[in-house]
Amino acid sequence: MYHAREELQLGRIEVAAFERGIRSVIRDLPKDKGLKAVIVGLGYVGLPLAVAAAESGISVVGLDRNETIVNGLNSGVSHIDDLSSSDIAELLGNGFTATTNPECIAETDVVVICVPTPLDSSGQPDLKAVMGASRDIANYAHDGLTVVLESTTYPGTTEEILKPLLEETGRIVGKNIYLAFSPERIDPGNPTYGIKNTPKIVGGVTDICGDKAVAFYEQFIETVVRAKGTREAETAKLLENTYRHINIALVNEMAQFAHAMDIDIWNVVELAKTKPFGFQSFSPSAGVGGHCIPIDPNYLAYKVRAELERPFRFVELAEEINHSMPPYVARRVQDLLNTQSKAVKGSKVLLLGVTYKANISDKRESPAVPLGQRLLDMGAELAYFDPHVPTWAVNGVDVPRTAGISQALKESDVVILVQPHKEFIEAASEITSSSTVVLDTTGKFTGANIERL
Repeated sequence: MYHAREELQLGRIEVAAFERGIRSVIRDLPKDKGLKAVIVGLGYVGLPLAVAAAESGISVVGLDRNETIVNGLNSGVSHIDDLSSSDIAELLGNGFTATTNPECIAETDVVVICVPTPLDSSGQPDLKAVMGASRDIANYAHDGLTVVLESTTYPGTTEEILKPLLEETGRIVGKNIYLAFSPERIDPGNPTYGIKNTPKIVGGVTDICGDKAVAFYEQFIETVVRAKGTREAETAKLLENTYRHINIALVNEMAQFAHAMDIDIWNVVELAKTKPFGFQSFSPSAGVGGHCIPIDPNYLAYKVRAELERPFRFVELAEEINHSMPPYVARRVQDLLNTQSKAVKGSKVLLLGVTYKANISDKRESPAVPLGQRLLDMGAELAYFDPHVPTWAVNGVDVPRTAGISQALKESDVVILVQPHKEFIEAASEITSSSTVVLDTTGKFTGANIERL
């Protein structure tokens, strides 16, 4: 019996070695230079994906309904931070073209959907763009086509919405048309991790659907991770961002308590970071922004309520806390003005940095908007300065932009540092030596005139 077990174990080792050898051979095979792909949606997700795919030798067409974006790209002009116009020139040199005509789907091997998935006015998932892209694909679908959804959405979207639309063509998913979900993991402005070196999750409706999608992504992404199915891949994306949402809310609430108890929350975070295990650092802020954190957890909460008829309490509590930060910052401004015997009404309040994160121009869901709105409602004379944003409005109301940091500091009663752009870090001595009070929500500055969140 011992020898039988030993032989079985040796057999398993040999099989595993054989499979590793086969995978190694497959990885070392020449890339499929004849592969064609259509990327639907040419924003912060779709355009970098198009660049990476085209660099690998894939023939890429970008499909977008926005004629301005399409015309700009075909003229060599980039509209996102992570890609320069020289990058777009190189993309065009690799054979890329952009179009508003979905007929290109009829001639392609793979279609990747990278369209926005916002919340509607009632806070519910808005899948109109996904539905529109899916209908275009169904209209021009053909045997052998692989369709991948990358847009963040609630679990079940791929199989409950896209699959029926594709099968209305008479084709069967997993037999003569293939469908998968692969969550985007774009982090705008990240100098270390991009498309190629960020592991890519792929979940297929069937095994062969997953195989087709994996084969596509392995052409230009270093590590592709296979999910059990589409629901697992969809939920993994939501878990990633819900984790961040909840932990940001935790430290934001602690920041409010710490200030009330005269505790330096920034020092607390630095102290906790010295533990080499069991802790990951998150910092307080004026609020959460971007597409992912304020929006994605709501997709999961929506699905839990719709399917299980129960709340996702962690998400809903985190939403409440993070939404409370702009009003909290406004109250801190009010307190700072009170110490100067000034009211908020009529005071000149300046916001430094109105994007949703540092060193980019992306303003999606920026906490500067609800903060600005609260200050306007309180009667403040609002202005802003952001080297990445030439014009800015708060819910349709244009906010004047100062000429620079020096002017901003001189003309303001109080300044709120919302994002620590590198230009502000470089001007640290000027900011910290000013006589104007600065409320730093980023924890980057110290000085006699600096009040930290």
